[in-house]
Amino acid sequence: MAVGAKLVGIGTGVVVRKLSEKVLTKVWRKTRHSEPPADPSAPGTPWAEALSWAAASGVAVGVTRLLATRGSATAVTKLTGRPPKGMEGPGHRRAG
Repeated sequence: MAVGAKLVGIGTGVVVRKLSEKVLTKVWRKTRHSEPPADPSAPGTPWAEALSWAAASGVAVGVTRLLATRGSATAVTKLTGRPPKGMEGPGHRRAG
């Protein structure tokens, strides 16, 4: 992947990650009616709360990575007219 594509990916990732953190915190507050655990691995954090936060965070990170990867690939495709190398999709062959 070219340097420009990597920079677009990094920028997209930072923005999407911050947004996902805010959304995850708001969803936690609304559904659990409490603040998210400051440190889920701390011995004083109840197991149910720690595991719930870990699961929600894992989903958020996975979705964030997907959004960042697809977003950067879309941006690169729009800028260059070609998808990034290795992201051409099934059945697509890159010319020469």
